[in-house]
Amino acid sequence: MYLDVVDLRAFYAERLGEIASRLIGARLKKHWPSLAGEQLLGIGYATPYLDDLADGAARTIAFMPEGQGVVNWPPDGLNAAALVATDVLPLPDASIERVLVVHSLEVADNPREQLREIWRVLAPGGRVILVVPNRRGIWAWAEKTPFGYGRPFTRGQLTALLREAMFSPLGWSEALCVPPIARRPWLRTGANWERVGVTLWPAFAGVILVEATKQLYRAIPADASRRKPAFRPALVAPPAAATRDSSED
Repeated sequence: MYLDVVDLRAFYAERLGEIASRLIGARLKKHWPSLAGEQLLGIGYATPYLDDLADGAARTIAFMPEGQGVVNWPPDGLNAAALVATDVLPLPDASIERVLVVHSLEVADNPREQLREIWRVLAPGGRVILVVPNRRGIWAWAEKTPFGYGRPFTRGQLTALLREAMFSPLGWSEALCVPPIARRPWLRTGANWERVGVTLWPAFAGVILVEATKQLYRAIPADASRRKPAFRPALVAPPAAATRDSSED
């Protein structure tokens, strides 16, 4: 079940939400430092991160799930946000180069179907970044934040899910090593906590970021050569001599 868009917008308007968007946004920029001339799609509630990533992009769209609700984005200018069913995206095949998924996969009814639909709209060689709560992280237990909602993931679970949907993981990173505490001493030292935490205890970070690319063909199983052939041998006609003898009888 999705969080309401009103609650998501309220979280990112608070100081803790601003810190979360800044820390996660910094990791996203390391994955995608420039998207000049490319088509960018945000799915879920990705708008707090799209402004920085979209600098120079040819086109940027924000799709928000029908169970969540939608708000206008960007706040000034023509609206580029739409309410959609995430398993039936209103886009042609192979029409997008980059997709950012935030606050969506962990609350989707069928994460695999959502990823398969992303696979469909991605161009060959296109890339997706998933930002999901870390099952081992403190933020997954912080129910007052969007990262404590839905099903958290481990790296192993994400890897299996991506491979089922025909994606190959390219790179991993973590963010939100700062505790989810909205108190001034913690907020002032958030950047320091993040630097130390990413170095010393990345496995316990609040969110996992994984960048993956679209596969065009499924991998061949390693034991495929041991399988029996799927064809049957053709029937061999009897020798001519044997046929002649039987006809004489």
